[in-house]
Amino acid sequence: MKKLLYILVAVVLIGAVAYTLNKNKKEMTAKAAVAEIKSEAIPVTLTQVENAKLDKSFTAQGNFEPIQSLTLVSEISGQIQKVYKRKGDKVRAGELLLQVEDNTSAANLATANANYQKALKDLERMKNLIAGDAVTKRQLEEAQINVNATRAQLVAARQNQANTRVTAPINGQINAMYIEVGSYLNANAGTRLYDIVNVDRLKLNVKVSESEVLLINRGQKVKVTANAGGAQEYEGTVTAIGAAADASLKYDVEIEVKNTANNNLRAGMYGTAFFPVNAQRDALLLPREAIVGSIQDPSVWVVSNDKASLRKVKVGIVTQDQVEILDGVQPGENIVRTGQINLREGIQVTTLK
Repeated sequence: MKKLLYILVAVVLIGAVAYTLNKNKKEMTAKAAVAEIKSEAIPVTLTQVENAKLDKSFTAQGNFEPIQSLTLVSEISGQIQKVYKRKGDKVRAGELLLQVEDNTSAANLATANANYQKALKDLERMKNLIAGDAVTKRQLEEAQINVNATRAQLVAARQNQANTRVTAPINGQINAMYIEVGSYLNANAGTRLYDIVNVDRLKLNVKVSESEVLLINRGQKVKVTANAGGAQEYEGTVTAIGAAADASLKYDVEIEVKNTANNNLRAGMYGTAFFPVNAQRDALLLPREAIVGSIQDPSVWVVSNDKASLRKVKVGIVTQDQVEILDGVQPGENIVRTGQINLREGIQVTTLK
């Protein structure tokens, strides 16, 4: 009897423990669900489109290109005997780059010169003989033709001899090298020798809108910075303005920039040009940090009823800390200024003060 009582007590205790555990589990699940709901509200700071005076000065971005760039090819056939300049070396126009074997060209030059001298003597002799009717006018004409032909051969031979000494056609830096000592050059195939790039001066090619292009003049001075070069500024000069817009209604503007002594600017770098304009106008402005994505494909997060939605916008002039909004949002709408990194379409947000 006593044993049965112990068993009943044990069963009651086990049931009580199971009930308590189950109740605690439900309470924990409910609390987790509430916490999860609360955690979905992303904290952000908001701003609104502001109607303000905008400086008409504007910026435009683009890539730097070398003022001169070429691929040097062989103009003569033969084996390379000596290489004087290699990849990375700076060169001046006329500086010797490599020497091609010149034994054959030297022999051809000597032969061409001998033939030309002989043709001159033959012509002189014909002129003396024709006075005594010893030769015909036709023979004299043929002698003159031979002089002209051998002179042309001599000029070509001299040029071939000169081509064995390959020199730099422009100032610049060797960006690529395609040959080595012992390489055989084929003039007919145009064997590539070097890529030479002149970055003493560069071109920054940017695109501007139809309203901006009217504010630019050829010869105008602008400030230029390289995105990879920190805060260093360079003086640029507008050298060309596109006469027609492209498919996106943008106009090409070319700006020439003088490089530093150690060529800090490199071809292919991304740069920004600042065009100063002494005028102001009314505009709808947003802080630049509110823009999501690039200036070329901008969007903003718009908040309505505490929910975020991504919206495309059209932008105009971009300053250091503000962006002109041409279309996409209206004054009074709440725009996310900070906190965009954790947002997704339709997510709940909470506003930080």
